[in-house]
This record gives sequence, C-alpha cells and structure tokens, in this order.
Amino acid sequence: MDPMTKLDKATAHYRETEAAHNTARDKAIEAVVEALEEGARPTDVTAHSPFTAAYVRRIARENGIEPAKPGPKKGPTA
Repeated sequence: MDPMTKLDKATAHYRETEAAHNTARDKAIEAVVEALEEGARPTDVTAHSPFTAAYVRRIARENGIEPAKPGPKKGPTA
C-alpha cells in the first residue's frame, strides 16, 4: 500500500473514532453533572469517572454547581 493511501485510511479511522470518543465524553460529562446534582461527593465522582478532580470541578462550575462548604475544622489532639 502506498503511503498516501495508508494516510487516507488512517485519517478516516481517526475521524470515525474521534466522533465516538466525543460522544462517550459528552455522556460521561452528563453523568458527572447528574451525580453532582444528586449530592454525590466530588471525590467519589472523580473516582468513578475518567476525569481528573480539576476537570470535575470545572464541569461543576460550568453547570452552576456550587462547591461544597468546608466541614468543621478539627482542633489539635492532646
């Protein structure tokens, strides 16, 4: 197979799989938003998703989900 034909085939395959990847990413983002809206902890959402914690926070911000309020601070132990 000549190099340009090989390149054409590789490009077509790339474009086909790129569309599938984008669809899968969009579905994962929708599931992240739903989990966060239902009250799941961002740490748990991150552990069950293909995304980093920073990206989960970004998804939350972009969808109007407020960050969790910090819990009570622990004092020094004796």
